Amino acid sequence: MNVKDKLPRQQTEAAPARGISSAREAWRVFGIMAEFVEATERMAEVQPAVSIFGSARVAPESEYYQLTETIANLLSDAGFAVISGGGPGIMEAANKGAFAGKSVSIGLNIQLPMEQHSNQYQDISQTFRHFFARKYMFVKLASAYVVMPGGFGTLDELMEALTLIQTRKSPRIPIILVGSKFWGGLLDWFRDRLVGEGMINPEDIDLLQVIDEPKAVVDAIFSHYETRGFVRLPEEHELLLNL
Repeated sequence: MNVKDKLPRQQTEAAPARGISSAREAWRVFGIMAEFVEATERMAEVQPAVSIFGSARVAPESEYYQLTETIANLLSDAGFAVISGGGPGIMEAANKGAFAGKSVSIGLNIQLPMEQHSNQYQDISQTFRHFFARKYMFVKLASAYVVMPGGFGTLDELMEALTLIQTRKSPRIPIILVGSKFWGGLLDWFRDRLVGEGMINPEDIDLLQVIDEPKAVVDAIFSHYETRGFVRLPEEHELLLNL
């Protein structure tokens, strides 16, 4: 029995529709490629940079918003471009703090049916249709990740970074969780369940730092790079080309 014989009848009888669908998928690939090319060209000179993640639902009067704005401003004045998802909430706070600082404020926006709209504090604004192209740019550009309190999207970015570094598919960079009260339960679960049941190695927990004070966030990033500088090594460039 060949593969065609194993397929449901409706699949074997829909060749014309499949042909149209395949053509659309092929053209979509070109659109994705265009997103990568445009973003890469626009961000070619951005270095060093810090990506900041967090909830889109945080209001300006929130302590998380104000903390993010302070951290972003300190990073900007210290010479880091600051990258956010370009939307409201924590993303807006990150761009706002950087926009008022000495370095460039970047928003990597995403087209969504709800929640996302571009904030006004962006020196460079790049819009994506595809999450994975956008996520690639976060990884490619970042010398560090600063992760503020957030929901599923924030956790997705955090786990993506951890997985890439753990599997050595990307260079090791500081991943800083801001807010010990917010993140403490998750880290306890990591230790109890993931380490305790052998799902990850004990040293994998060391990929994360938990910091509460804004200046300490900046200091931790400089400490990581003090013996090697921020310029990426040739082997690190190669890793990022092969994500």
